[in-house]
Amino acid sequence: MPIYNAPLADMKFILNDVFKAEQFWQSNEKLAHVDAATAEAILEEMAKFAQNVTHPLNRTGDEEGARYENGEVFTPAGFKDAFRQYAEGGWIGLGADEEWGGQGMPKMLTVLSDEMLFATNPSFMLYPLLSVGAGMALSSYASQEQKETYLPKIYSGEWSGTMCLTEPHAGTDLGIIKTKAERNEDGTYNITGTKIFITGGDNDLAENIIHLVLAKTPDAPAGSRGISLFIVPKYLVNEDGSLGDRNHVGPGSIEHKMGIKASATCVMNFDGAKGYLVGKENEGLAAMFVMMNYERLSMGIQGLGASEFAYQNAAQYATDRLQGRSAAGVQSPNKPADSILVHGDVRRMLLNVRANNEASRAFAVYVGQQLDITKFSTDAAAVKKANDRVALLTPIAKAYLTDTAFQATLDAQMVFGGHGYIREWGMEQCIRDLRIAQIYEGTNGVQSQDLIGRKTIKCGGAFIAEYITEIRDFANDLDTDLNFIKDATLDAATEIEAITQFIIEQAAENVEFPNSAAVDYLHAVGLLSFSYMFAKIAAAAKDKSGDFYQNKLALAQYFVERILPDIDARIAKIKAGSDLIMGFSEDYFTNQA
Repeated sequence: MPIYNAPLADMKFILNDVFKAEQFWQSNEKLAHVDAATAEAILEEMAKFAQNVTHPLNRTGDEEGARYENGEVFTPAGFKDAFRQYAEGGWIGLGADEEWGGQGMPKMLTVLSDEMLFATNPSFMLYPLLSVGAGMALSSYASQEQKETYLPKIYSGEWSGTMCLTEPHAGTDLGIIKTKAERNEDGTYNITGTKIFITGGDNDLAENIIHLVLAKTPDAPAGSRGISLFIVPKYLVNEDGSLGDRNHVGPGSIEHKMGIKASATCVMNFDGAKGYLVGKENEGLAAMFVMMNYERLSMGIQGLGASEFAYQNAAQYATDRLQGRSAAGVQSPNKPADSILVHGDVRRMLLNVRANNEASRAFAVYVGQQLDITKFSTDAAAVKKANDRVALLTPIAKAYLTDTAFQATLDAQMVFGGHGYIREWGMEQCIRDLRIAQIYEGTNGVQSQDLIGRKTIKCGGAFIAEYITEIRDFANDLDTDLNFIKDATLDAATEIEAITQFIIEQAAENVEFPNSAAVDYLHAVGLLSFSYMFAKIAAAAKDKSGDFYQNKLALAQYFVERILPDIDARIAKIKAGSDLIMGFSEDYFTNQA
Protein backbone atom coordinates (compact mmCIF):
# COMPACT_ATOMS: atom_id res chain seq x y z
CA MET A 1 0.00 0.00 0.00
CA PRO A 2 1.53 3.37 -1.00
CA ILE A 3 2.22 5.81 1.81
CA TYR A 4 1.86 9.57 2.11
CA ASN A 5 2.77 11.87 4.97
CA ALA A 6 2.21 15.56 4.34
CA PRO A 7 5.60 17.35 4.36
CA LEU A 8 4.42 19.91 6.89
CA ALA A 9 7.86 20.72 8.25
CA ASP A 10 9.10 21.59 4.77
CA MET A 11 5.99 23.61 4.03
CA LYS A 12 6.26 25.60 7.26
CA PHE A 13 9.96 26.22 6.57
CA ILE A 14 9.18 27.62 3.11
CA LEU A 15 6.41 29.87 4.44
CA ASN A 16 7.94 31.04 7.70
CA ASP A 17 11.69 31.00 7.14
CA VAL A 18 12.20 31.42 3.42
CA PHE A 19 9.39 33.86 2.57
CA LYS A 20 8.55 35.23 6.04
CA ALA A 21 4.92 34.94 5.08
CA GLU A 22 3.42 36.31 8.30
CA GLN A 23 5.39 39.54 7.94
CA PHE A 24 4.23 39.80 4.32
CA TRP A 25 0.59 39.18 5.24
CA GLN A 26 0.54 41.51 8.23
CA SER A 27 1.91 44.36 6.11
CA ASN A 28 -1.25 44.31 3.98
CA GLU A 29 -4.56 45.22 5.61
CA LYS A 30 -6.44 42.90 3.25
CA LEU A 31 -4.39 39.95 4.51
CA ALA A 32 -3.97 41.02 8.13
CA HIS A 33 -6.45 38.32 9.23
CA VAL A 34 -3.82 35.69 8.35
CA ASP A 35 -0.94 34.82 10.65
CA ALA A 36 1.51 31.93 10.93
CA ALA A 37 -0.61 30.07 13.48
CA THR A 38 -3.70 30.25 11.27
CA ALA A 39 -1.75 29.10 8.24
CA GLU A 40 -0.21 26.18 10.09
CA ALA A 41 -3.60 25.10 11.44
CA ILE A 42 -5.04 25.11 7.91
CA LEU A 43 -2.15 23.04 6.57
CA GLU A 44 -2.46 20.57 9.43
CA GLU A 45 -6.19 20.12 8.80
CA MET A 46 -5.62 19.64 5.08
CA ALA A 47 -2.94 17.06 5.87
CA LYS A 48 -5.51 15.06 7.84
CA PHE A 49 -8.04 15.28 5.01
CA ALA A 50 -5.50 14.31 2.36
CA GLN A 51 -4.08 11.41 4.33
CA ASN A 52 -7.35 10.05 5.70
CA VAL A 53 -9.94 10.84 3.01
CA THR A 54 -8.51 11.36 -0.48
CA HIS A 55 -5.46 9.09 -0.29
CA PRO A 56 -7.45 5.90 0.42
CA LEU A 57 -9.64 6.66 -2.62
CA ASN A 58 -6.77 7.10 -5.05
CA ARG A 59 -6.18 3.52 -6.14
CA THR A 60 -9.83 2.43 -5.89
CA GLY A 61 -10.86 5.45 -7.93
CA ASP A 62 -8.32 4.56 -10.59
CA GLU A 63 -9.54 0.97 -10.74
CA GLU A 64 -13.24 1.84 -10.88
CA GLY A 65 -12.94 5.04 -12.90
CA ALA A 66 -15.70 7.48 -13.77
CA ARG A 67 -18.50 5.85 -15.73
CA TYR A 68 -21.05 7.01 -18.27
CA GLU A 69 -24.53 5.46 -18.15
CA ASN A 70 -27.70 6.56 -19.94
CA GLY A 71 -26.51 10.10 -20.52
CA GLU A 72 -25.22 10.65 -16.97
CA VAL A 73 -21.76 10.49 -15.41
CA PHE A 74 -20.99 8.85 -12.08
CA THR A 75 -17.84 9.18 -10.02
CA PRO A 76 -16.22 6.21 -8.23
CA ALA A 77 -17.36 4.97 -4.85
CA GLY A 78 -16.43 7.33 -2.04
CA PHE A 79 -15.89 10.41 -4.19
CA LYS A 80 -19.30 11.93 -3.53
CA ASP A 81 -18.91 11.69 0.24
CA ALA A 82 -15.33 13.00 0.05
CA PHE A 83 -16.48 15.95 -2.03
CA ARG A 84 -19.23 16.67 0.51
CA GLN A 85 -16.67 16.67 3.33
CA TYR A 86 -14.34 18.87 1.31
CA ALA A 87 -17.11 21.37 0.59
CA GLU A 88 -18.44 21.41 4.15
CA GLY A 89 -14.93 22.06 5.38
CA GLY A 90 -14.86 25.29 3.36
CA TRP A 91 -11.95 24.13 1.25
CA ILE A 92 -13.40 25.10 -2.14
CA GLY A 93 -13.61 28.72 -1.07
CA LEU A 94 -10.34 28.77 0.88
CA GLY A 95 -8.82 31.43 -1.35
CA ALA A 96 -12.07 33.05 -2.49
CA ASP A 97 -13.35 36.47 -1.49
CA GLU A 98 -15.27 36.54 1.77
CA GLU A 99 -18.03 38.50 0.02
CA TRP A 100 -19.01 35.27 -1.76
CA GLY A 101 -18.57 32.90 1.14
CA GLY A 102 -14.85 32.34 0.77
CA GLN A 103 -12.18 32.62 3.45
CA GLY A 104 -9.90 35.10 1.70
CA MET A 105 -6.71 33.09 2.23
CA PRO A 106 -3.57 34.06 0.26
CA LYS A 107 -2.33 32.10 -2.73
CA MET A 108 0.98 31.49 -0.92
CA LEU A 109 -0.98 29.25 1.42
CA THR A 110 -3.43 27.61 -0.99
CA VAL A 111 -0.65 26.34 -3.27
CA LEU A 112 0.50 24.20 -0.35
CA SER A 113 -2.94 22.88 0.52
CA ASP A 114 -3.44 22.09 -3.16
CA GLU A 115 -0.15 20.17 -3.23
CA MET A 116 -1.42 17.74 -0.61
CA LEU A 117 -4.55 16.94 -2.58
CA PHE A 118 -2.65 16.53 -5.84
CA ALA A 119 -0.21 14.20 -4.05
CA THR A 120 -2.94 11.97 -2.67
CA ASN A 121 -5.64 12.02 -5.36
CA PRO A 122 -5.19 14.15 -8.50
CA SER A 123 -8.42 12.86 -10.04
CA PHE A 124 -10.43 14.08 -7.08
CA MET A 125 -8.61 17.39 -6.95
CA LEU A 126 -9.59 18.27 -10.51
CA TYR A 127 -13.30 18.56 -9.63
CA PRO A 128 -13.06 21.41 -7.10
CA LEU A 129 -10.10 22.89 -8.99
CA LEU A 130 -12.28 23.64 -12.02
CA SER A 131 -14.93 25.13 -9.75
CA VAL A 132 -12.39 27.50 -8.22
CA GLY A 133 -11.13 28.49 -11.66
CA ALA A 134 -14.64 29.17 -12.89
CA GLY A 135 -15.29 31.24 -9.80
CA MET A 136 -12.19 33.33 -10.48
CA ALA A 137 -13.28 34.08 -14.05
CA LEU A 138 -16.76 35.07 -12.90
CA SER A 139 -15.40 37.16 -10.04
CA SER A 140 -13.27 39.13 -12.52
CA TYR A 141 -15.70 39.59 -15.41
CA ALA A 142 -19.28 38.68 -14.48
CA SER A 143 -21.99 41.19 -13.62
CA GLN A 144 -22.94 41.78 -10.00
CA GLU A 145 -26.15 39.84 -10.51
CA GLN A 146 -24.29 36.91 -12.02
CA LYS A 147 -21.80 36.89 -9.15
CA GLU A 148 -24.61 36.89 -6.60
CA THR A 149 -26.34 34.05 -8.40
CA TYR A 150 -23.43 31.71 -8.99
CA LEU A 151 -20.42 32.39 -6.77
CA PRO A 152 -21.83 31.52 -3.32
CA LYS A 153 -23.18 28.21 -4.66
CA ILE A 154 -19.91 27.34 -6.39
CA TYR A 155 -17.78 28.07 -3.33
CA SER A 156 -20.13 26.16 -1.05
CA GLY A 157 -19.83 23.10 -3.30
CA GLU A 158 -23.55 22.99 -4.00
CA TRP A 159 -22.72 23.71 -7.64
CA SER A 160 -19.57 22.94 -9.58
CA GLY A 161 -17.92 24.66 -12.52
CA THR A 162 -16.23 23.74 -15.79
CA MET A 163 -14.17 25.35 -18.52
CA CYS A 164 -15.41 24.53 -22.05
CA LEU A 165 -12.84 25.59 -24.63
CA THR A 166 -11.56 22.76 -26.81
CA GLU A 167 -13.41 21.41 -29.84
CA PRO A 168 -12.58 18.37 -32.00
CA HIS A 169 -10.85 20.57 -34.59
CA ALA A 170 -9.70 23.42 -32.33
CA GLY A 171 -7.30 22.96 -29.43
CA THR A 172 -4.55 25.55 -29.12
CA ASP A 173 -6.03 27.62 -31.97
CA LEU A 174 -9.21 28.76 -30.26
CA GLY A 175 -9.82 31.35 -32.96
CA ILE A 176 -11.30 28.66 -35.21
CA ILE A 177 -13.93 27.34 -32.79
CA LYS A 178 -17.35 26.62 -34.32
CA THR A 179 -19.65 26.69 -31.29
CA LYS A 180 -22.39 29.25 -32.05
CA ALA A 181 -24.15 31.71 -29.78
CA GLU A 182 -27.35 33.20 -31.20
CA ARG A 183 -28.93 36.05 -29.30
CA ASN A 184 -32.55 35.82 -28.16
CA GLU A 185 -34.93 38.74 -27.69
CA ASP A 186 -34.69 38.45 -23.91
CA GLY A 187 -30.91 38.93 -23.99
CA THR A 188 -30.03 35.29 -23.47
CA TYR A 189 -28.27 33.21 -26.12
CA ASN A 190 -28.78 29.80 -27.66
CA ILE A 191 -25.48 27.89 -27.55
CA THR A 192 -24.93 25.13 -30.10
CA GLY A 193 -21.79 23.05 -30.60
CA THR A 194 -19.56 20.32 -29.23
CA LYS A 195 -16.73 20.65 -26.75
CA ILE A 196 -14.24 17.90 -25.90
CA PHE A 197 -11.82 17.11 -23.05
CA ILE A 198 -14.10 18.85 -20.53
CA THR A 199 -12.93 17.97 -17.03
CA GLY A 200 -15.89 17.32 -14.74
CA GLY A 201 -18.26 18.16 -17.63
CA ASP A 202 -20.81 16.00 -15.89
CA ASN A 203 -20.67 14.39 -12.46
CA ASP A 204 -22.78 13.35 -9.49
CA LEU A 205 -20.92 15.47 -6.93
CA ALA A 206 -22.95 18.68 -7.14
CA GLU A 207 -26.60 19.39 -7.82
CA ASN A 208 -25.84 21.81 -10.66
CA ILE A 209 -22.89 22.38 -13.01
CA ILE A 210 -22.02 25.84 -14.27
CA HIS A 211 -20.30 25.59 -17.65
CA LEU A 212 -18.22 28.52 -18.86
CA VAL A 213 -18.35 28.18 -22.63
CA LEU A 214 -16.44 29.92 -25.40
CA ALA A 215 -18.57 30.55 -28.49
CA LYS A 216 -18.97 32.97 -31.40
CA THR A 217 -21.93 35.12 -32.32
CA PRO A 218 -23.01 35.14 -35.99
CA ASP A 219 -21.39 38.51 -36.78
CA ALA A 220 -18.25 37.98 -34.69
CA PRO A 221 -14.86 39.00 -36.13
CA ALA A 222 -12.64 36.18 -37.38
CA GLY A 223 -10.07 34.62 -35.10
CA SER A 224 -9.66 35.00 -31.36
CA ARG A 225 -11.03 38.57 -31.46
CA GLY A 226 -14.47 37.13 -32.06
CA ILE A 227 -14.72 34.85 -29.02
CA SER A 228 -17.34 35.46 -26.33
CA LEU A 229 -17.83 33.78 -22.96
CA PHE A 230 -21.15 32.39 -21.71
CA ILE A 231 -22.55 30.87 -18.56
CA VAL A 232 -24.45 27.71 -19.49
CA PRO A 233 -25.86 25.94 -16.41
CA LYS A 234 -26.79 22.26 -16.47
CA TYR A 235 -30.05 23.24 -14.77
CA LEU A 236 -31.51 26.68 -15.35
CA VAL A 237 -31.65 28.87 -12.27
CA ASN A 238 -34.93 30.48 -11.26
CA GLU A 239 -35.13 34.08 -10.05
CA ASP A 240 -35.32 32.92 -6.43
CA GLY A 241 -32.10 30.88 -6.87
CA SER A 242 -33.82 27.50 -7.01
CA LEU A 243 -33.16 25.07 -9.83
CA GLY A 244 -35.47 25.00 -12.82
CA ASP A 245 -35.63 22.96 -15.99
CA ARG A 246 -32.77 20.89 -17.39
CA ASN A 247 -30.86 22.91 -19.96
CA HIS A 248 -30.10 21.48 -23.40
CA VAL A 249 -26.54 20.50 -22.53
CA GLY A 250 -25.17 17.12 -21.60
CA PRO A 251 -22.34 14.64 -22.00
CA GLY A 252 -22.19 12.55 -25.15
CA SER A 253 -19.53 10.27 -23.68
CA ILE A 254 -16.47 10.24 -21.46
CA GLU A 255 -12.91 9.62 -22.59
CA HIS A 256 -11.04 6.41 -21.74
CA LYS A 257 -7.67 7.70 -20.64
CA MET A 258 -4.13 6.72 -19.71
CA GLY A 259 -4.51 8.18 -16.21
CA ILE A 260 -6.67 10.34 -13.91
CA LYS A 261 -9.37 7.78 -14.66
CA ALA A 262 -11.61 8.87 -11.78
CA SER A 263 -11.82 12.35 -13.30
CA ALA A 264 -14.66 12.49 -15.82
CA THR A 265 -13.29 13.92 -19.08
CA CYS A 266 -16.41 14.54 -21.13
CA VAL A 267 -17.55 15.23 -24.65
CA MET A 268 -20.18 17.92 -24.09
CA ASN A 269 -23.00 18.63 -26.53
CA PHE A 270 -24.78 21.99 -26.51
CA ASP A 271 -28.05 21.74 -28.45
CA GLY A 272 -29.45 25.24 -28.34
CA ALA A 273 -28.69 25.45 -24.64
CA LYS A 274 -29.60 28.70 -22.93
CA GLY A 275 -26.53 30.76 -22.14
CA TYR A 276 -25.83 34.10 -20.46
CA LEU A 277 -23.14 36.44 -21.74
CA VAL A 278 -20.26 37.21 -19.39
CA GLY A 279 -18.95 40.72 -19.95
CA LYS A 280 -19.17 41.93 -23.55
CA GLU A 281 -19.40 40.12 -26.85
CA ASN A 282 -16.05 39.31 -28.48
CA GLU A 283 -14.15 39.80 -25.23
CA GLY A 284 -14.48 36.31 -23.82
CA LEU A 285 -10.92 35.12 -24.19
CA ALA A 286 -9.58 37.59 -21.65
CA ALA A 287 -12.03 36.28 -19.05
CA MET A 288 -11.18 32.68 -19.83
CA PHE A 289 -7.46 33.39 -19.52
CA VAL A 290 -8.03 34.34 -15.88
CA MET A 291 -9.15 30.76 -15.37
CA MET A 292 -6.53 29.23 -17.66
CA ASN A 293 -3.60 30.97 -15.98
CA TYR A 294 -4.84 29.81 -12.59
CA GLU A 295 -5.09 26.25 -13.90
CA ARG A 296 -1.57 26.44 -15.38
CA LEU A 297 0.00 27.15 -12.00
CA SER A 298 -2.15 24.38 -10.58
CA MET A 299 -0.72 21.93 -13.10
CA GLY A 300 2.74 22.77 -11.81
CA ILE A 301 1.49 22.00 -8.32
CA GLN A 302 0.08 18.72 -9.64
CA GLY A 303 3.61 17.89 -10.73
CA LEU A 304 5.01 18.79 -7.31
CA GLY A 305 2.39 16.69 -5.54
CA ALA A 306 3.16 13.64 -7.68
CA SER A 307 6.89 14.08 -7.21
CA GLU A 308 6.53 14.34 -3.42
CA PHE A 309 4.34 11.23 -3.33
CA ALA A 310 6.85 9.37 -5.50
CA TYR A 311 9.79 10.43 -3.36
CA GLN A 312 8.24 9.31 -0.09
CA ASN A 313 7.43 5.87 -1.42
CA ALA A 314 10.76 5.38 -3.17
CA ALA A 315 12.74 6.52 -0.11
CA GLN A 316 10.80 4.13 2.12
CA TYR A 317 11.30 1.27 -0.33
CA ALA A 318 15.04 1.98 -0.60
CA THR A 319 15.31 1.91 3.19
CA ASP A 320 13.50 -1.43 3.48
CA ARG A 321 14.87 -3.20 0.40
CA LEU A 322 17.93 -5.38 1.13
CA GLN A 323 20.01 -6.08 -1.94
CA GLY A 324 23.78 -6.47 -2.32
CA ARG A 325 26.51 -4.99 -0.18
CA SER A 326 28.08 -1.56 -0.03
CA ALA A 327 31.23 -1.03 -2.10
CA ALA A 328 32.80 0.33 1.08
CA GLY A 329 32.14 -2.87 3.00
CA VAL A 330 29.27 -4.51 4.84
CA GLN A 331 27.01 -1.93 6.49
CA SER A 332 24.42 -4.24 8.05
CA PRO A 333 26.29 -7.34 9.25
CA ASN A 334 23.24 -8.71 11.04
CA LYS A 335 21.21 -8.74 7.82
CA PRO A 336 21.56 -10.87 4.67
CA ALA A 337 22.26 -7.72 2.61
CA ASP A 338 22.52 -3.96 2.94
CA SER A 339 19.68 -1.66 2.04
CA ILE A 340 19.90 -0.29 -1.46
CA LEU A 341 20.49 3.15 0.08
CA VAL A 342 24.19 2.21 0.25
CA HIS A 343 24.39 2.40 -3.56
CA GLY A 344 25.39 5.75 -5.05
CA ASP A 345 23.07 5.51 -8.03
CA VAL A 346 20.03 4.95 -5.82
CA ARG A 347 21.02 8.00 -3.79
CA ARG A 348 21.49 9.99 -7.00
CA MET A 349 17.94 9.29 -8.08
CA LEU A 350 16.45 10.05 -4.67
CA LEU A 351 18.43 13.27 -4.33
CA ASN A 352 17.32 14.37 -7.81
CA VAL A 353 13.70 13.91 -6.75
CA ARG A 354 14.19 15.58 -3.37
CA ALA A 355 15.95 18.57 -4.94
CA ASN A 356 13.13 18.94 -7.46
CA ASN A 357 10.52 18.87 -4.71
CA GLU A 358 12.16 21.49 -2.50
CA ALA A 359 12.87 23.91 -5.34
CA SER A 360 9.43 23.38 -6.91
CA ARG A 361 7.66 24.03 -3.62
CA ALA A 362 9.59 27.25 -3.06
CA PHE A 363 8.94 28.36 -6.63
CA ALA A 364 5.20 27.67 -6.36
CA VAL A 365 5.02 29.76 -3.16
CA TYR A 366 7.06 32.50 -4.84
CA VAL A 367 4.64 32.67 -7.77
CA GLY A 368 1.78 32.56 -5.28
CA GLN A 369 3.26 35.58 -3.53
CA GLN A 370 3.36 37.49 -6.82
CA LEU A 371 -0.31 36.64 -7.36
CA ASP A 372 -1.12 37.86 -3.85
CA ILE A 373 0.57 41.18 -4.63
CA THR A 374 -1.47 41.58 -7.82
CA LYS A 375 -4.68 40.90 -5.90
CA PHE A 376 -4.17 42.61 -2.56
CA SER A 377 -1.56 45.37 -2.95
CA THR A 378 -2.61 49.01 -3.24
CA ASP A 379 0.79 50.04 -4.62
CA ALA A 380 0.31 50.48 -8.37
CA ALA A 381 4.01 50.06 -9.13
CA ALA A 382 4.20 46.87 -7.08
CA VAL A 383 1.11 45.48 -8.79
CA LYS A 384 2.54 46.17 -12.25
CA LYS A 385 5.84 44.55 -11.35
CA ALA A 386 4.07 41.50 -9.92
CA ASN A 387 1.79 41.22 -12.98
CA ASP A 388 4.85 41.25 -15.24
CA ARG A 389 6.51 38.60 -13.08
CA VAL A 390 3.42 36.38 -13.15
CA ALA A 391 3.22 36.72 -16.93
CA LEU A 392 6.85 35.62 -17.22
CA LEU A 393 6.72 32.79 -14.72
CA THR A 394 3.32 31.20 -15.43
CA PRO A 395 4.58 29.13 -18.40
CA ILE A 396 7.61 28.10 -16.33
CA ALA A 397 5.43 27.12 -13.38
CA LYS A 398 3.30 24.98 -15.66
CA ALA A 399 5.88 23.45 -17.97
CA TYR A 400 9.12 23.28 -16.01
CA LEU A 401 7.51 22.01 -12.83
CA THR A 402 5.65 19.26 -14.69
CA ASP A 403 8.59 18.30 -16.91
CA THR A 404 10.96 17.97 -13.96
CA ALA A 405 8.30 16.24 -11.89
CA PHE A 406 7.68 13.64 -14.58
CA GLN A 407 11.39 12.84 -14.72
CA ALA A 408 11.42 12.74 -10.93
CA THR A 409 8.61 10.18 -10.82
CA LEU A 410 10.49 8.07 -13.38
CA ASP A 411 13.60 8.20 -11.17
CA ALA A 412 11.51 7.24 -8.16
CA GLN A 413 9.99 4.34 -10.07
CA MET A 414 13.47 3.14 -11.04
CA VAL A 415 14.43 2.96 -7.36
CA PHE A 416 11.85 0.18 -7.04
CA GLY A 417 13.35 -1.84 -9.89
CA GLY A 418 10.82 -4.38 -11.13
CA HIS A 419 8.43 -3.57 -8.31
CA GLY A 420 8.03 -0.07 -9.72
CA TYR A 421 6.30 -1.62 -12.71
CA ILE A 422 3.84 -3.51 -10.51
CA ARG A 423 0.50 -1.93 -9.69
CA GLU A 424 0.39 -2.54 -5.95
CA TRP A 425 3.31 -0.18 -5.25
CA GLY A 426 1.49 2.81 -6.72
CA MET A 427 4.28 4.13 -8.91
CA GLU A 428 2.80 3.20 -12.29
CA GLN A 429 -0.46 5.01 -11.43
CA CYS A 430 1.49 8.02 -10.23
CA ILE A 431 3.27 8.24 -13.59
CA ARG A 432 0.09 7.68 -15.60
CA ASP A 433 -1.80 10.31 -13.63
CA LEU A 434 0.99 12.87 -13.92
CA ARG A 435 1.60 12.56 -17.66
CA ILE A 436 -1.48 14.61 -18.50
CA ALA A 437 -0.11 17.61 -16.58
CA GLN A 438 2.46 18.12 -19.34
CA ILE A 439 -0.31 18.08 -21.94
CA TYR A 440 -3.46 19.83 -20.77
CA GLU A 441 -3.97 23.56 -20.16
CA GLY A 442 -1.67 24.16 -23.12
CA THR A 443 1.04 21.59 -23.82
CA ASN A 444 4.47 22.29 -22.42
CA GLY A 445 5.70 23.02 -25.92
CA VAL A 446 3.05 25.73 -26.22
CA GLN A 447 4.06 27.11 -22.82
CA SER A 448 7.64 27.31 -24.05
CA GLN A 449 6.56 29.22 -27.14
CA ASP A 450 4.60 31.60 -24.93
CA LEU A 451 7.68 32.24 -22.79
CA ILE A 452 10.11 32.82 -25.65
CA GLY A 453 7.64 34.67 -27.89
CA ARG A 454 5.14 36.81 -26.01
CA LYS A 455 6.99 36.98 -22.70
CA THR A 456 10.53 37.55 -23.98
CA ILE A 457 10.98 38.52 -27.63
CA LYS A 458 7.84 40.65 -27.85
CA CYS A 459 8.91 42.85 -24.92
CA GLY A 460 12.55 42.95 -25.94
CA GLY A 461 13.54 40.87 -22.93
CA ALA A 462 12.21 43.40 -20.41
CA PHE A 463 10.40 40.84 -18.23
CA ILE A 464 13.39 38.51 -17.91
CA ALA A 465 15.74 41.47 -17.36
CA GLU A 466 13.69 42.62 -14.34
CA TYR A 467 13.67 39.06 -12.99
CA ILE A 468 17.44 38.73 -13.40
CA THR A 469 17.94 42.04 -11.61
CA GLU A 470 15.96 40.74 -8.64
CA ILE A 471 17.95 37.50 -8.61
CA ARG A 472 21.28 39.34 -8.76
CA ASP A 473 20.30 41.72 -6.00
CA PHE A 474 19.42 38.80 -3.74
CA ALA A 475 22.50 36.75 -4.59
CA ASN A 476 24.88 39.67 -4.13
CA ASP A 477 23.59 40.15 -0.59
CA LEU A 478 24.39 36.57 0.44
CA ASP A 479 27.12 36.06 3.03
CA THR A 480 30.47 34.68 1.94
CA ASP A 481 29.80 31.32 3.58
CA LEU A 482 27.16 30.80 0.89
CA ASN A 483 29.50 31.52 -2.00
CA PHE A 484 28.80 28.10 -3.51
CA ILE A 485 25.17 29.04 -4.30
CA LYS A 486 25.87 32.75 -4.68
CA ASP A 487 28.45 32.30 -7.44
CA ALA A 488 26.46 29.59 -9.18
CA THR A 489 23.31 31.71 -9.23
CA LEU A 490 25.12 34.81 -10.47
CA ASP A 491 26.83 32.79 -13.22
CA ALA A 492 23.50 31.29 -14.28
CA ALA A 493 21.93 34.76 -14.37
CA THR A 494 24.70 35.99 -16.65
CA GLU A 495 24.26 32.99 -18.94
CA ILE A 496 20.51 33.55 -19.21
CA GLU A 497 21.02 37.24 -19.85
CA ALA A 498 23.43 36.49 -22.71
CA ILE A 499 21.35 33.73 -24.30
CA THR A 500 18.23 35.91 -24.11
CA GLN A 501 19.98 38.63 -26.10
CA PHE A 502 21.18 35.99 -28.57
CA ILE A 503 17.59 34.75 -29.00
CA ILE A 504 16.23 38.26 -29.59
CA GLU A 505 18.89 38.89 -32.23
CA GLN A 506 18.37 35.55 -33.98
CA ALA A 507 14.59 35.94 -33.96
CA ALA A 508 14.93 39.22 -35.87
CA GLU A 509 16.76 37.37 -38.64
CA ASN A 510 15.00 33.99 -38.66
CA VAL A 511 11.30 33.64 -37.78
CA GLU A 512 11.68 29.87 -37.30
CA PHE A 513 14.44 30.16 -34.72
CA PRO A 514 12.34 30.87 -31.59
CA ASN A 515 10.15 27.78 -31.95
CA SER A 516 13.17 25.48 -32.23
CA ALA A 517 14.80 27.05 -29.16
CA ALA A 518 11.70 27.42 -26.99
CA VAL A 519 11.79 24.26 -24.85
CA ASP A 520 15.50 24.53 -24.15
CA TYR A 521 15.11 28.20 -23.22
CA LEU A 522 12.27 27.45 -20.82
CA HIS A 523 14.36 24.75 -19.13
CA ALA A 524 17.36 27.05 -18.91
CA VAL A 525 15.28 29.77 -17.23
CA GLY A 526 13.76 27.08 -15.04
CA LEU A 527 17.21 26.02 -13.85
CA LEU A 528 18.05 29.64 -13.03
CA SER A 529 14.77 29.91 -11.12
CA PHE A 530 15.53 26.78 -9.10
CA SER A 531 19.01 28.14 -8.33
CA TYR A 532 17.34 31.32 -7.07
CA MET A 533 15.01 29.25 -4.90
CA PHE A 534 17.90 27.24 -3.44
CA ALA A 535 19.71 30.50 -2.73
CA LYS A 536 16.68 31.61 -0.73
CA ILE A 537 16.49 28.24 1.01
CA ALA A 538 20.20 28.30 1.88
CA ALA A 539 19.98 31.85 3.22
CA ALA A 540 17.09 30.86 5.48
CA ALA A 541 18.81 27.72 6.76
CA LYS A 542 22.43 28.77 7.26
CA ASP A 543 22.20 30.28 10.75
CA LYS A 544 19.99 27.55 12.19
CA SER A 545 21.23 24.45 13.96
CA GLY A 546 20.04 20.91 13.51
CA ASP A 547 20.08 18.30 10.76
CA PHE A 548 16.88 19.64 9.18
CA TYR A 549 18.55 22.93 8.28
CA GLN A 550 22.00 21.54 7.52
CA ASN A 551 20.43 19.13 5.07
CA LYS A 552 18.84 22.10 3.27
CA LEU A 553 22.34 23.48 2.70
CA ALA A 554 23.67 20.12 1.57
CA LEU A 555 20.82 19.68 -0.90
CA ALA A 556 21.43 23.16 -2.28
CA GLN A 557 25.05 22.17 -2.89
CA TYR A 558 23.90 18.95 -4.56
CA PHE A 559 21.73 21.02 -6.89
CA VAL A 560 24.66 23.28 -7.78
CA GLU A 561 27.01 20.39 -8.50
CA ARG A 562 24.73 17.77 -10.07
CA ILE A 563 21.68 19.51 -11.61
CA LEU A 564 22.45 23.15 -12.43
CA PRO A 565 25.21 22.20 -14.94
CA ASP A 566 22.42 21.09 -17.29
CA ILE A 567 21.98 24.77 -18.09
CA ASP A 568 25.09 24.61 -20.29
CA ALA A 569 23.64 21.79 -22.37
CA ARG A 570 20.39 23.70 -22.85
CA ILE A 571 22.25 26.81 -23.98
CA ALA A 572 24.37 24.77 -26.41
CA LYS A 573 21.20 23.39 -27.99
CA ILE A 574 19.75 26.89 -28.37
CA LYS A 575 22.91 28.09 -30.08
CA ALA A 576 22.72 25.19 -32.54
CA GLY A 577 19.91 27.10 -34.25
CA SER A 578 16.96 25.93 -36.30
CA ASP A 579 18.48 25.26 -39.74
CA LEU A 580 19.07 21.55 -39.21
CA ILE A 581 15.65 20.99 -37.61
CA MET A 582 13.79 22.80 -40.38
CA GLY A 583 16.03 21.44 -43.13
CA PHE A 584 14.33 18.04 -43.29
CA SER A 585 11.60 17.88 -45.91
CA GLU A 586 8.04 17.07 -44.79
CA ASP A 587 8.21 13.87 -46.84
CA TYR A 588 11.07 12.65 -44.66
CA PHE A 589 8.77 12.18 -41.67
CA THR A 590 6.44 9.77 -43.44
CA ASN A 591 8.80 8.20 -46.00
CA GLN A 592 10.02 4.92 -44.54
CA ALA A 593 12.13 3.90 -47.54
